[in-house]
Amino acid sequence: MSTAPPLNQPDADERLALLALCEELARSAADHVRARTADHGGVARTKSSAVDVVTAVDTESEALLRKAIARARPDDAILGEEEGASSGTSGLTWVIDPIDGTVNFLYGIPSYAISVAVVSGEPDPATWTQIAGCVHAVAGGTTWTAARGHGAWRDGERLGPRPVPPLGESLVGTGFSYTADKRGRQGRVVAQVLPHVRDIRRIGSAAIDLCLVADGRLDAYYESGLNPWDMAAGTLVVTEAGGVATDLDGGPATRAMTLVGPAAVVGDLTRVLRDAGAAGV
Repeated sequence: MSTAPPLNQPDADERLALLALCEELARSAADHVRARTADHGGVARTKSSAVDVVTAVDTESEALLRKAIARARPDDAILGEEEGASSGTSGLTWVIDPIDGTVNFLYGIPSYAISVAVVSGEPDPATWTQIAGCVHAVAGGTTWTAARGHGAWRDGERLGPRPVPPLGESLVGTGFSYTADKRGRQGRVVAQVLPHVRDIRRIGSAAIDLCLVADGRLDAYYESGLNPWDMAAGTLVVTEAGGVATDLDGGPATRAMTLVGPAAVVGDLTRVLRDAGAAGV
């Protein structure tokens, strides 16, 4: 993690200015990724397993984002998926995912996004204060944005609370690890969840999944193993749209478990996941 100094709480005008910068950065990186879609840049390396890939375009996109952040906000820290953490002195950290859904990008499946967020304090989901964030779907062009205390939007349309279905009529998103053993355990959990919900969707981009919950195209979402850059923007979009983002114990969403949706659906889904042995998976 970065070595950001103590909490910095930007005022309302600063939060909106940071939100505008989040969107500008995400759109700029998306333009680069879009221009490289035809060849994907090839697989540059792997991470947790042979199927957990990083393309050259991931690396290029993150370098572009880091350069732009350093130019606009030289005192801020940065945490990125590909290059790790750099320190800052302002108390703010940019948490960036240069391509969320890299495997989709590699295969030409149009569900991948740029996620850019800024948080106060250490970039740890258990303790951070999310300030602003943007998720921009590269292929489809949809843009979700949120600023703390100001609300959430999809393509400029304000998002808010919506009718809450019972869990049995809820469409639930999830994701799986690229590590075989963990994926197997997650598969056994989802098999026990399926009888309790309308259906399951596995889209392949956590950032997009989170935003689909915020705008009502998914009713809830859960996944274990998310990193800070996977959720920093998306969970803020959810909470500013009126939903909740928690773990299995009702605390903040963390790497151990991220659960998002309307509070009532999340409460019922939490009980199902506990019964399915999702804790520690």
